[in-house]
Amino acid sequence: MKRASIRDVAKEAGVSISTVSRVINNSSYVNEELKIKVEQAIKKLNYKPNIIAQSLRKGKTKTIGFVIPDITNPFFPNIVKGVEDYLKKEGYTLLLSNSDQDLEMETKIINTFISKHIDGIIFTGTGSYNPVLEKLIEKGIKIVFLDRILEGINASYVICDNKSGILELLNYLYNSGKRSFYFVNGNQNTFSARIRYETFLEFMKEKKIKKYNHIYTNFSYEAGYKFGKNIKSLPEVIIGGNDLIAYGIIDSLQERKIKIPEDVSVTGFDDILFSKHYKPSLTTVKQPIYEMGYKAAELMLKIINGKQKKIKGIVLKPELIIRESTK
Repeated sequence: MKRASIRDVAKEAGVSISTVSRVINNSSYVNEELKIKVEQAIKKLNYKPNIIAQSLRKGKTKTIGFVIPDITNPFFPNIVKGVEDYLKKEGYTLLLSNSDQDLEMETKIINTFISKHIDGIIFTGTGSYNPVLEKLIEKGIKIVFLDRILEGINASYVICDNKSGILELLNYLYNSGKRSFYFVNGNQNTFSARIRYETFLEFMKEKKIKKYNHIYTNFSYEAGYKFGKNIKSLPEVIIGGNDLIAYGIIDSLQERKIKIPEDVSVTGFDDILFSKHYKPSLTTVKQPIYEMGYKAAELMLKIINGKQKKIKGIVLKPELIIRESTK
């Protein structure tokens, strides 16, 4: 069956095409009698306006692209929900795509978004410098970094205060008597992993702690499991770069009959949904994940609508959550 056009609606209602357009877009006054005729014709013909064509005429598609690096990481569903909840409220649509921590794929996604005339990009990428982003910003494409700051690229961002979060955790562990540490961190090229490592190193030096180690891995359960399976000499505490790493460490150590927290304490970072239900429940640093997504979407629309003209950074406060995996 042929799809009804705006011309068909005008013919059915006995009005001009411009009158139908004014009714659909609510752009100027149309008397009530003609308005009712147009609405009845639209209903009868099951007419659906071409939203993309309308958007392009107005210069906005009311669509935002969102790049995430790992769709399997439970950190991201809540952050995506925060973004989408705000955008829905404002009448925008979200296009979500996963880069699988691959810079080449990330670039393809960005180019696809641009080809679809999106109004802006919320970006949580691989963490590696991407020259395509810099060129797009120079061309005026609206970009907000979420949980990322990329060196050499000047753009607005929303992050959690990683420094204060890891520092609060370290102070708690130190005040609990811990004097030997192993930090199993995430991806080296990500902003959050680097800041947490720098803060960890500063703390070790400040407290004159001699027994400490650090390793970059990736933010995954498998990375934690592999570490826990192979570690020979246990410290007093193992700090996971995120909750997934901590889960892997806990499982592999328990398989080796190592008790947590009796033999070694384990901590995470994020406080994703399962952390309070894990066995033992996980001591971690709670990121305001949903709020980060919500604030990023809010900032994006302020930039699009000209209400935020200067580059802005929003830094949200984390919270230490103490549970059973530490003593």
